[in-house]
Amino acid sequence: MTLPELQASEWLNTREPLRLADLRGRVVVVHAFQMLCPACVSHGLPQMQRLQQVFSPEDVALIGLHSVFEHHDAMTSAALRAFVHEYRLSFPIAVDRPGQPGPLPQTMRALGLRGTPSLLVLDRAGRLRLHHFGAADDLALGALIGRLLGEPPSAAAVDDRPPPTGEVGEAAGCGATACAVPGR
Repeated sequence: MTLPELQASEWLNTREPLRLADLRGRVVVVHAFQMLCPACVSHGLPQMQRLQQVFSPEDVALIGLHSVFEHHDAMTSAALRAFVHEYRLSFPIAVDRPGQPGPLPQTMRALGLRGTPSLLVLDRAGRLRLHHFGAADDLALGALIGRLLGEPPSAAAVDDRPPPTGEVGEAAGCGATACAVPGR
């Protein structure tokens, strides 16, 4: 399964917008977050920073996706820029386009994300290999990325089964491991 392109209203930490199709040949990790999500701040974003330290950008492309589905008035573009500066986030970050209609941003809706943090991992052929909601284990994520790096792009799984999903999180609202979209 390949992902639709990210629907971003703006990008931070990159000179030009990124397209998933242009990242083929690399493993791609997309971390959907909100700056007011406790699990994103305590686990997801630090995990992305660790991935950035461990893996070469020629092998693994990291993308943050700021997907705001609550507290819209507090999570403005200016607030996000200050947040990115204060937390020293240097990987590219897409700002998910607001929902039309409703509170769910466009990429969040298109990808069927249940909340934040959410983690998507694409193999080097651009196929979705992990769709996880909640805090993901560092060792399991590192093992998956290592396994995907060991596959030649042409040998990546040609498998239309749905990717594995994480079952971490609360029914709705923010908890210790995730902020869930109400009703999802």
